[in-house]
Amino acid sequence: PKTSRVSTRSLVFQSFNLDLNGELTGISSHHKIYPSITMWLINTRTLGLEEFVGADIPAYAILSHTWETGEVTFHDAKAKLLGKQTSQGARKVAKACEVAAEHGLAYAWVDTCCIDKSSSAELTEAINSMFQWYRSSQICLVYLSDLKAVELDHAMCTSRWFKRGWTLQELIAPSRLMFYDQDWKKRGTKEDLASLLSKITRIDIGILLDPSRVYTVPVGKRMSWAADRQTTRLEDRAYSLLGIFDINMPLIYGEGPKAFTRLQEEIIRRSNDVSIFCWRTQENTRWRGILASSPDEFKCVADAEDDVALKNGPEYTLTNKGLRIELDLASAGPNLYFMALYCTDYFKDEWQCIYLTAIG
Repeated sequence: PKTSRVSTRSLVFQSFNLDLNGELTGISSHHKIYPSITMWLINTRTLGLEEFVGADIPAYAILSHTWETGEVTFHDAKAKLLGKQTSQGARKVAKACEVAAEHGLAYAWVDTCCIDKSSSAELTEAINSMFQWYRSSQICLVYLSDLKAVELDHAMCTSRWFKRGWTLQELIAPSRLMFYDQDWKKRGTKEDLASLLSKITRIDIGILLDPSRVYTVPVGKRMSWAADRQTTRLEDRAYSLLGIFDINMPLIYGEGPKAFTRLQEEIIRRSNDVSIFCWRTQENTRWRGILASSPDEFKCVADAEDDVALKNGPEYTLTNKGLRIELDLASAGPNLYFMALYCTDYFKDEWQCIYLTAIG
């Protein structure tokens, strides 16, 4: 598909099947993995790891940061080395615990050392639970290691933190969020900096201040927030978005771009929001399948109207031949069509569309 716009008056209702990946292949099924209710937390006084389950999980602070050299591991923490190491990562964890204690919290969670990454099962459960963990925290401490104390707040826009895939959910999920520079000087809360954060991230201020509204935003628009963000592992570009779409799925490191395809398939199974098909490719290819290859292709949906895509989407299903959907079509030439997506921005009498060609 290639995106375009067309007048709503020229559309004719039709039904058809769309191949998902440009290949006539079946759709694999995936079982759900529900979030774990077990957490490892750091005691902010002793810097020791403690395990908590279910209703026994105490109030905690959570750290959001970008990984640097010398990060401490789960095994370091289990061996009670947090208070003894002098690496940059160890100092960061110790300072986060100190700030958490200043806020009256006896426990803190840090992704570098509170997940046993040697266990694939624990890693899967942790990543599927992470959005909820950030949302349930009493306070989220954002440490910007590249923001100098002498720089003004608007210099935040150049921080690596705003270009990482995982930090997107860490910005949205917590209700209370405080930013600190490289010297751990407080620079403001999410409320204080809401206008600047919205400008940097293209996320509406209302969503930043009320995380519960994230699921009222069209799928394509949520995808656009992740455009231009990077992760060390390609698969994590998809896995870091699970909580933003309220999706649980198994992790398969080594699957590469298929992870993002699986994420879209899971979203389609749970939603009738056609904005998931509203993307534009920069590839030099004439035709593509119906699914995007990365969040970068959703930049064109950043200004979509929230209610149009959500309220007017038709019912559609995944079949063993691809996607079965009934939507309005308009002729675009011999064997070519426009498919209307109920997704509009400032053009109130027009919809975003994609080009289709009949191949069978």
